[in-house]
Amino acid sequence: MPITLLRLAEGRVLVEQVRLLCANVGSSVIPTFVLLALVFGVLADECGAVLLGSWCLLAALSKVSCWLHARRQLARSVSNADAPRLVWVLMALNVMDGAIWGALMWVGLDTGNVQGSVLVFAVLTGVAANSMSLLSPVLPVFLGFLIAQISVVVTKLLLVGNPAYSALGVAGLLYFVTMMGQALNVARTARTSIDLRFENIELMEQLRNKTVIAEAARHEAEEANAAKSKFLAAASHDLRQPIHAQGLFLEVLGQTPLNPHQREVLGCARSASVASSEMLNTLLDFSRIDAGVVKPHIQPFALQTLLHKIENDLAPLADAKGMVYRSRETQLAIDSDPTLVEMILRNLVSNAIRYTERGGVLITCRQRGQLALVEVWDTGIGIAPENQQDIFREFHQLGNPERDRRKGLGLGLAIAQGLAQALGRTLSLSSRPGRGSVFRLALPRSCAVMKLGEPAWAPDPAYLQGLRVLVVDDDEAVLLGMAHLLHGWGCRCDTAGSIGEALALAALHAPDVVISDYRLREQRTGTEAIAALRGLLGRQLPALMITGDTAPERLREALASDVPLLHKPVAPDQLYRALGDLMSSAVPA
Repeated sequence: MPITLLRLAEGRVLVEQVRLLCANVGSSVIPTFVLLALVFGVLADECGAVLLGSWCLLAALSKVSCWLHARRQLARSVSNADAPRLVWVLMALNVMDGAIWGALMWVGLDTGNVQGSVLVFAVLTGVAANSMSLLSPVLPVFLGFLIAQISVVVTKLLLVGNPAYSALGVAGLLYFVTMMGQALNVARTARTSIDLRFENIELMEQLRNKTVIAEAARHEAEEANAAKSKFLAAASHDLRQPIHAQGLFLEVLGQTPLNPHQREVLGCARSASVASSEMLNTLLDFSRIDAGVVKPHIQPFALQTLLHKIENDLAPLADAKGMVYRSRETQLAIDSDPTLVEMILRNLVSNAIRYTERGGVLITCRQRGQLALVEVWDTGIGIAPENQQDIFREFHQLGNPERDRRKGLGLGLAIAQGLAQALGRTLSLSSRPGRGSVFRLALPRSCAVMKLGEPAWAPDPAYLQGLRVLVVDDDEAVLLGMAHLLHGWGCRCDTAGSIGEALALAALHAPDVVISDYRLREQRTGTEAIAALRGLLGRQLPALMITGDTAPERLREALASDVPLLHKPVAPDQLYRALGDLMSSAVPA
C-alpha cells in the first residue's frame, strides 16, 4: 500500500487529489504570516534584523506563490492530462518552500540564546506537522517538502560539530520516519474517501439510469394497458351488436311454428349464441373491475342457498366429463355482497371443472372464528409454485397453448381476484402439480337470523300487452330484431336511429317506455336521448338503457345516470323481466 500511495494515481482520482491539496493551501497563509512575525520579533536582536528579515520575506513570498498557484488551479477546470504536470509543479514549489523553512536552522541556530534555539526547533517541527495535513493528499508533494526541510536542518546540525547537535540530527531523521508513517495514514484516508466518493457518484448515476429505465418501462406498460383496454372495449362493442341482434332474431324464430329438426337446429344456434354471450360477459366483468364501478352491497345471506344455485347450474358440466361434483351442506350466514360472492365462486368452480379430467370438485365451508372459509377443491392438473401468481393475471392460461375456446379466455381467476379485492377480502391458493388445487375465500360471518324473503316479482304479461315502446338504436339489425320481438310480446313498437327521429316519433305517438342504446350517432348518448324525450313529453318517462360499450370511462358515465342499464347481448327473457319490473314500478299501487 505505501508503494501504491507513492505512485501517482490516474485520471479523475489524481485530479481530485490535486484539487484537495490546492484547497488546503489557503488555510495556512494567515497562520504563516503570524508565525513569521513571531519569529522575527523574538530572534531579530539575536540573529540580526537584516538577515532574519530577508529570510522572513523569502518564506512569505514562497507561501504566497504556493497560494496564488493553488487559487489558479481551483479557478479553472483541471483535466486528467494536466494533473501529472501540476503534481511536478507543486513538488517544485513545495521543495523550495521546505528548503526555505529548513534554512531557519542556519539563520537562528547560531544564537547563544537557548530560548531562541528552542523556538527554532518548535517552529520547524510545527511547520512539518502542518505541511503533513496540507500536502498528504498527494504524498509525493509532501515527501518533497519534508526531504528538503529535513535535509537542510540535519546538515546544519551535523556541521556544528557538537555531539548534542549531532544527536539532534539523528533525532531529526527519526522524526522524518515518524512523519512519513503518519503521512501515509492521512494519504490512505484521503484516497479511500475520494474512491468512495466516485463510487457513490457512479452508484447514483446507475440508480438514476435505472430509475429512468424503470419509469420508461412503467409508462410503456401503462400505455400498453390503456391500449389493451381500449382495444377490448372496441372489440367487445363491435361484437356485441351482431350477437345481440342474433339473439333477438333467434327468439323471434322460436315463436314461429317449427318442425322437430328445425327446433333442434334452433337449439344448437341458441347454444352457440349463449356461449358467445358468456365470453363477452366475462370481458364485461373484467372491464367493470378495471373501471372501478363494482360497488359491493353488503347484506346478510345464507350461503347454502347460493351453493345450491351454483351446483344446479354447474354440476351438469362435471357430470358430462364423468367427474364427481360435491357441495357440503352448511348453515352459516355471511355478511357480504351475495352477487359478487356468487360470481367469485362461479369462476372458481368453472375453472376447477375446466382443468380437471379425473376425480372431482368439492365445495366446502368451514367456520374459523368470526370468518367463514369457503374452499373449492379439485383433483386437476395442479399449479407449480412459480406459476401460482401468474394464473391471476388476465388472459393467462396454463396448459392451453392452442387457445381452445372451451377453456375460456383466461380471465376467470383475474375476475375472481378483482371481485375479492372489491369486497376487501383475499383469495388464496394451495396447489401441488399433478395432485390438484384448493382456492380459499375468507368471508365475515353474520349473526343475523335468516328469514325467507318475499318471492321475486314475476312480470305480468298484462303490463306488456298494448305497451307502446320507442326503441332508439343506430344499428338497423338491432332495431329490426327488437321490433319483431316486442310485437311478439304484444307491444306496439316504434324504432328510431337517432335522437331527432325519436323526438319526431314521440311527438306523433307518445311512448309508454323508451329503450335506448347508450352510444348513438353524431357522438350522442342514450342519456341525452332519454333526457330529450322526457323534456318533450314533460314527464318522467320510464326508460331502459342498453349498451355494448365496455370501456371503463363509458361504464362510469352510463352508471352515473338514473336509468337501469342492460349490457348487450341482452337475453330476451332478461329484457322481458326488465320491462316488466320497470312498468310495475311505474304503475301506481
